[in-house]
Amino acid sequence: MLTRFAVAPRAALASPQRTAIATLVAAALLAACSGGADAPAKGAAPQALPVTVIEAQPQRLPVALELMGQTEGAKETEVRARVGGILVKRLYEEGAPVKAGQALFQIDRVPYEIALADAKARAEQTAREEARLKGLLAQDAVSRKEYDDAATNNATAQAALRQAELNLSWTTVVAPVSGTSGRSVKSEGSLISAGEGGLLTSVYQSNPMWVRFGLAESDAAKLPGGVLKANTVSSVELILPDGTTYARPGRINYLGSTIDTTLGTQQLRAEFDNADGRLLPGQFVRVRLLTGMRDGVYLVPQSAVVQTEQAKLVMTADAENKVAPRPIEAAEWRGTDWVITKGLQPGDKVIVDNLMKLRPGAPVAPHPPAAAPGAPGAPAAAPAPADKAAAPQDKAATPPAQPAAPAKG
Repeated sequence: MLTRFAVAPRAALASPQRTAIATLVAAALLAACSGGADAPAKGAAPQALPVTVIEAQPQRLPVALELMGQTEGAKETEVRARVGGILVKRLYEEGAPVKAGQALFQIDRVPYEIALADAKARAEQTAREEARLKGLLAQDAVSRKEYDDAATNNATAQAALRQAELNLSWTTVVAPVSGTSGRSVKSEGSLISAGEGGLLTSVYQSNPMWVRFGLAESDAAKLPGGVLKANTVSSVELILPDGTTYARPGRINYLGSTIDTTLGTQQLRAEFDNADGRLLPGQFVRVRLLTGMRDGVYLVPQSAVVQTEQAKLVMTADAENKVAPRPIEAAEWRGTDWVITKGLQPGDKVIVDNLMKLRPGAPVAPHPPAAAPGAPGAPAAAPAPADKAAAPQDKAATPPAQPAAPAKG
């Protein structure tokens, strides 16, 4: 059978175009004659992928539950003015430690000094009047009622004198407890009123440090019995924002007996020694509750666990060094590892890298973490065929093969 080709007039083709077409035709004829000798043989076994594996070994670990919490001072005392007036001076350095009774603010004393002088004069007058009538009463020169009225007036005046003395002393606002001072709420020259509007600053007692946190029902379900009790918590650890564990363990000092209807959590509070002042009020931290021991569990790096919509999986290398997916059950994180409670057996080889390249049943070349590929004792990857070594260079120089045109009969 003859096949006709429409050929453009030679004059219509530019020289570069003729050269490109000639090259393509030559490549197609060469591929047709060689029968695809360079193509990989069909049915060849895939090359084993080098992977790092760890051998699963059962361990005995504490049952741990990590929850988010926030630090607060054991005592956070508000410092308020007991009398009103103009704030004359701040007497402390904001953020510095203060002692109980230390002067923090000074309110204008002059109005209270005048009030004290007036109260003192009245008290002296009533005291003299009571003493005078008491002598006349002994002589029956005055009635009992007159003396009783004088005694009452004197008692009232003496009480007013005591109140005036207190008001004058309250113009110097002192720290109610020892601790770390907060920022000043009012600036010098402000008009201070007693009561609700008299907040000046706060003092935080940061040793010991308290940590507030909540336990959700889903978290409580992970604990033995599904309920958290104070006597079941063996230890409390604190995970700082930088990921390190606080050196001093704590204890539970408050366990709520009800569920907070707003947050849906059981409120708890832990106490930690903070003699060095490393913990600051208001920090967001993680609280780790240790509630007994768990046997027969495994630690697997978080990067080795594949989480799907249905379950968590790990990839293992079976006895034939082929990929075998394994569904697992995980409890919680322990550092950078998952605590695996079900799905693994002692001696299982868990693959920890190249997970994106793995397929179930694919061959792998496992090696331990200490022996990376190419290191002594590590399995070497199979060498590439000689004709494949130059393949990238040949492909760069040779255009893709096109179907060869049938020869004219």
